[in-house]
Amino acid sequence: MSAMEYSDYIDDAQAGEEVPLLQVIEFDLPLELRGERIDKAIAKVLSNYSRSRIQQWLESGLIFENGRQLHPKDHACGQEHIKIEIPPDPQNTAYQAEDIPLEIIYSDADIAVVHKPLGMVVHPAAGNWTGTLLNALLHRFPECSAVPRAGIVHRLDKDTSGLLVIAKNIEAQHDLVKQLSSRSMNRKYLALAWGKTPLTKVIHGAIGRDTKDRLKMSIQVNHGKDAVTHVETLHHVLFEDRPISLIACKLETGRTHQIRVHLESLGHALVNDPVYKNKISYQTALSLKNKLLESNIQFPGQFLHAGLLGLEHPRTRELLHFQAPPPAVFLETLAFLNIPIAEWQKRVE
Repeated sequence: MSAMEYSDYIDDAQAGEEVPLLQVIEFDLPLELRGERIDKAIAKVLSNYSRSRIQQWLESGLIFENGRQLHPKDHACGQEHIKIEIPPDPQNTAYQAEDIPLEIIYSDADIAVVHKPLGMVVHPAAGNWTGTLLNALLHRFPECSAVPRAGIVHRLDKDTSGLLVIAKNIEAQHDLVKQLSSRSMNRKYLALAWGKTPLTKVIHGAIGRDTKDRLKMSIQVNHGKDAVTHVETLHHVLFEDRPISLIACKLETGRTHQIRVHLESLGHALVNDPVYKNKISYQTALSLKNKLLESNIQFPGQFLHAGLLGLEHPRTRELLHFQAPPPAVFLETLAFLNIPIAEWQKRVE
């Protein structure tokens, strides 16, 4: 399985790739690369960068050979001097340590497990260059600055709370990525979904960028990435004669918005999901939101919490299991819907 396939929420980037901090990269191509396509040859030398990124640099006119601009169709001659001129990029200043509070569940010399709160973005991106989990990690664990993406190997949506494992060194990062690739890492979520969900269900559905709305993901039979979600129903309730289900979801894979896309495809979109809400009654959803507000319960997005994480320690090979309760506002909503506390606790047994 390629790095692109197990990058696990780090979308459209090579696992382990880092945003370049230098404005200029210079090197000589080895003679043995003579005849190779220029993007392929450069990718072999700059192994930290994906071939797609190098192709983007070529198309943008940023790569030169002895002063001559190179083009994607060029081939290597061998021994030529390559210079890549990277323009200023907001990402280059995004990787800064910030003193942001973090709930640390576990920490040793190799890994840390953190409990990401609602509303925190994991990785800097357009519109969120500061205040992210990555910025907080660089302050709390300075050693993470030597690891690509500050040790982040998987991530959660902004409005999904829960557990994330962080690598503090390259060796730990590679091992954790392998665990994601082999699907041996145990990740379970608690969610509220519309409708009466089946007692158990395994959802298979390849996920890719939606062809009609590039801001969304969707089931894509022909060009999506394999995705598997296991669903277990814990409790059913009625709200204004409409069923709502408390469910536990176990991930085999970790595609962008996987649980949200898979459940929507079955007509069971997550409660309060602002994006994936097909086949959901607008009036009922609005009524629930207003009733929650009347009870001083304001939830920012979809009801989804990553409450259980199991993995093998990269160095000691010890099996580790971590749990984190849902945020208070999630529990207040369950109480509002008369879902007993014992029901959500079932999913972390």
